Amino acid sequence: MLRIQGEVFLMLRIRKTREGSIMQQTIDDRKKKGGRPKKAVKKDQLLGVKCSLIERKAIESKARSVNLSVSEYLRKIGLSGKITQSTKVLPKEVLQKLGTLNHIAANLNQIAHKRNRGDELNAMERATLMHDAGEVSQMTKDIRSYLQ
Repeated sequence: MLRIQGEVFLMLRIRKTREGSIMQQTIDDRKKKGGRPKKAVKKDQLLGVKCSLIERKAIESKARSVNLSVSEYLRKIGLSGKITQSTKVLPKEVLQKLGTLNHIAANLNQIAHKRNRGDELNAMERATLMHDAGEVSQMTKDIRSYLQ
């Protein structure tokens, strides 16, 4: 489009077709843009917060603990005054105990399979069975003490 003294003129592109006739096309200056669609509400306002290095690390740690970015964390704290943890994450110790229980379950399954075939247990398998039984007993005690 061409603007001259407030008036708009469309530019025309002229090309010849194979048959020799002339064809005219208008050139529209508005092209379709690809990419991400526009958001309904843009978050383009910057709010600076002054804090000490210790406070910054504490804020970053709290944001990380609820799986949010620092911006999202501060926005939610500022607007609602509280943060609810969106995803439940098991503590490292619980995950280690689950791994141990899975290992024990595999051992017990192998021993049960062997016994169901009518085979006898050797000394190593008996020792493994006793060790696993001790670990299960200890985990039961740990769980009970944790829940009380």
